[in-house]
Amino acid sequence: MPKHTGFLTYLLGMFPALKQNASNVGKTFMTMLGMADEEVTYRGLEPIFMSMLLILIIVILAGLVRSTFRKLDEAVVPDEKLTLRTFFEAFLAYFYAMAGDIMGKKNAKRYFPLIGGAALFIFFSNACSLIPGLNPPTASWNVTIGCALVVFIAFNYYGLKENGIDYLKHLAGWGVFKNPIASIALAVLMLPIELISTCVRPVTLSIRLMLNIAVDHLIGSIFLGLIALFVPVPLAFLALIVILVQTLVFCLLSSIYIGLATEKSHDH
Repeated sequence: MPKHTGFLTYLLGMFPALKQNASNVGKTFMTMLGMADEEVTYRGLEPIFMSMLLILIIVILAGLVRSTFRKLDEAVVPDEKLTLRTFFEAFLAYFYAMAGDIMGKKNAKRYFPLIGGAALFIFFSNACSLIPGLNPPTASWNVTIGCALVVFIAFNYYGLKENGIDYLKHLAGWGVFKNPIASIALAVLMLPIELISTCVRPVTLSIRLMLNIAVDHLIGSIFLGLIALFVPVPLAFLALIVILVQTLVFCLLSSIYIGLATEKSHDH
């Protein structure tokens, strides 16, 4: 996707020392990954730096909200207007209810830190597209594939932890037939298909999010550059819908994957 300079890249470009240090960080990471020949400039690291900045902001906001719940007398009384506390309550309550409907209340409570954390990070990352001068981290596949891989590792780990060898048996369709020969034949057919389908999930999950946010941000930037007044306003409302929908889709699919992985065999 076409890229334009965000404020972080602009600031790094103004300070040669920081610019060089950022490039060195990129080279170090590529060397660790065994791709020392690949050149990573300070521009390519902007999504990573922006992600780190957003994580810091979310942690600070969460700490401020958490401090309000320590005052029990005030915590039980809802605020009369939209505040940081009411936003976090409504936002996380919606995704908690969604996770509960998909995987059950018990599993939702157990695995919600992953779903809730993903919802906050993706929402705030997507929302950067509404602010001129900010490039949303989720418009970079490096960031979205990282989020998707965390979900991929998590739901496979939860599935193996919850069901053990039955998790692999379920992928192979074992137990559908009582005849062992038929079960082996089905496993030979089903296991490769299920493994490919499972491994493709983080790719589709990350590309869907990246393309929608990147295209949405690109269109908004083009119209903002052409006509700065009035016309970008309805586009901003459309962008807000995309931001919310893509956050919902990512967390919805993540909840489905975790629910399927942790489902007991006798529940089928």
